[in-house]
Amino acid sequence: MNTSTALARNITQQIISSGITDVVMSPGSRNAPLSIALYVAQTHGLINLHVRIDERSAGFFALGIAKASGKPVALLCTSGTAVANYLPAVLEAHHSQVPLLVMTADRPARLRQTGANQTTMQAGIFGQAVSLACDVSEIDFDFTDVFSTLTHGPVHLNVQFDEPLLPDDESDWLKGVTPGSYKAGKPRGQEELEITESRGLIVVGHDRGTFNCADISAFAREIGWPVIAEDPLSFPESIAHASLFLTSQVIRTQLKPETVIVIGRTTLSRSVNALIKSSGREIVIDSRISSVDVKRSADQLFAAVPHLIKSAEADSEWDKQWRNYSDATNQLFSTLPQWCEENIARQVSALIPDSASLFISSSRPIRDIEGFASSRTGLNTFANRGLAGIDGNISTALGIASQYETSFAIVGDLSFLHDMGALVSTEKINLRLLVINNDGGGIFSTLPQNSVEGFETIFGTPHGKDPAKIAQAMGVASFTVESIDELREKISAPVKGVSVVVANVPSREMNAQILRDFYQAVEKL
Repeated sequence: MNTSTALARNITQQIISSGITDVVMSPGSRNAPLSIALYVAQTHGLINLHVRIDERSAGFFALGIAKASGKPVALLCTSGTAVANYLPAVLEAHHSQVPLLVMTADRPARLRQTGANQTTMQAGIFGQAVSLACDVSEIDFDFTDVFSTLTHGPVHLNVQFDEPLLPDDESDWLKGVTPGSYKAGKPRGQEELEITESRGLIVVGHDRGTFNCADISAFAREIGWPVIAEDPLSFPESIAHASLFLTSQVIRTQLKPETVIVIGRTTLSRSVNALIKSSGREIVIDSRISSVDVKRSADQLFAAVPHLIKSAEADSEWDKQWRNYSDATNQLFSTLPQWCEENIARQVSALIPDSASLFISSSRPIRDIEGFASSRTGLNTFANRGLAGIDGNISTALGIASQYETSFAIVGDLSFLHDMGALVSTEKINLRLLVINNDGGGIFSTLPQNSVEGFETIFGTPHGKDPAKIAQAMGVASFTVESIDELREKISAPVKGVSVVVANVPSREMNAQILRDFYQAVEKL
């Protein structure tokens, strides 16, 4: 047996035994030994092999599977520029602590810097974005350290394959190999947190600090303070619309907490962050403070959910005050135009059926759901908040959807255009993709740069493209809606296969004005 075949089979056997069930690969020549071995493993029912032509899309597709399954996912590509295309997904995985086993094929080390075709310095190419990087040539390479390190985020294996690249024997090398089980979790920390205040607040970032919803909810119930969540669709007990009513300085002053506990990162609303900074004491709970965000500051920092020591009971009047403002804000929604981005977010988040998954794109969609959606339960909500990019959003949504019977995603038109190539490969996936089309970067119309000279050219970036026609060109069913009733009909219909619903909404300028008018109404509460 040649050395490349032996190495590829060893890697495949250890992947299976570790409990990794999904591998996302892109076609290439140098990764042929491992591609062939993985294909054989799939024919034996030992792994699920997903093929994506574009490595950048493949990286985000794997990220989506890992987010949805809670298990590591392996990636495989050939050498050269293919490797660099993984970087955006690797960065997102690093900042979200998502376990990706990134395997890049390479030529033998002796061919580096010799002018050999498709050969560059791949070993260590991802720098500090991976928890471990190995340059592998030994056929008996041991994965023990690799699998233990995956709990902290992505790991890079740069695998040297020498010619010949094709197998030269027919042995039953998978005989006796059985899938293992992956065990991961974040146990409650051993540190203690003393609570002496009765008027505190819990703020849950969309990424939840990498903790699960059940553990956070249990912790919140134990304290008894009001909870506001960037993802109100995962925390039914949370105070809805806080990012809206906290835009009022008067309300923020009235609701100034004695202590605020921040779980994860709060990256969506300036109003919420302003309240956090005004509190008497700030406590952060986020597993990444020991690895990624090592310079994060607060009065107290915890890398795991701590044990509570309470010497004061929560003030029920304090909780009532928060809920009164939430209810008052809810009453203002009747003043919104029926067909606008804010009302779309509100309607869609309520319509999606229980047990479905929902991926929410960065930029305006995730902020509109944070502010305008009502708190609920029953959904499995996801977003790329590690670095909050708009790239790879469709690919991530497809990866998530591959793990669910029914899935939805909400993206902006620029996010759609950025990753439209992901629609080339959709497998047997049930995903309804809603595109909020305002012909450009709508979020910039709500930011201070909206009045600078050249705004439309360098920020607004109108494209004039029809996402529905683009989807049709990819062979994907697509529909265009221009009213709430049409939208409700499309969102409520059974989800079979991949489909695109394009909501052509009012102009970016009009939407910015709708938000300004709403914030002015909040000031009068």
